[in-house]
Amino acid sequence: MTDREEEPQVVIRDKRRIDPTSGTVRVPAGEQPAGARPGVHPAGEQMSEHEATVDGGQPTVVDDDLSRQLAERTEDLQRVTAEYANYRRRVDRDRQLVVDQAAERFATQLFPIVDDIERARDHGDLTGAFKVVADRVLGLLDGLGVEAFGVAGDPFDPALHEAVIHDTSAEVDVPTATTVLRQGFRRGDRVLRTAMVAVTDPESPLAAAPAEGVTDGTAPAQPGEGPAAD
Repeated sequence: MTDREEEPQVVIRDKRRIDPTSGTVRVPAGEQPAGARPGVHPAGEQMSEHEATVDGGQPTVVDDDLSRQLAERTEDLQRVTAEYANYRRRVDRDRQLVVDQAAERFATQLFPIVDDIERARDHGDLTGAFKVVADRVLGLLDGLGVEAFGVAGDPFDPALHEAVIHDTSAEVDVPTATTVLRQGFRRGDRVLRTAMVAVTDPESPLAAAPAEGVTDGTAPAQPGEGPAAD
């Protein structure tokens, strides 16, 4: 064994974080795969311009596709939210329509009973237990938002009144419902039943036209008559 072989080998480790040759950041030896060169991505690819470094020297990839995908997902979410809001409005509208139709059908079935109650009221028979029942029936209509209309003296409206009797009088200036034979009912702006009424129209004054040929009060000349010939 020679003296050269007995001398211990000296190992110099370069622990600088910055490579003096390339100027890139070195990855610590414990975190870099064996055989990898400084400044080279662990997967064997060169660091692109979209890569950056964080504390500890670990690279962070900022992918442009992430921003695009986030914008697309946000747009999809907004579209789905708008479609769901429209769906809820349609469902609420349809549900309210079903409720309104059911209420109107039920109220329509009560109208004949209300007519009997009003006839009993006119004859003075609405007393005692019958009055209690009548008040409850009328309360049902109030609870459904149904109100009666049609009183004597209302101007005649074809959309609200059904005229079954006509008369004329000088005491009215416009067609007027002078007698209500059956009440009408409506729920909000919707007419459920028109009122049956007798209508009185105003009298039209007959203007007497002056006789033709009369200008000074004298009788008109008869055919064949004329001034005597000289």
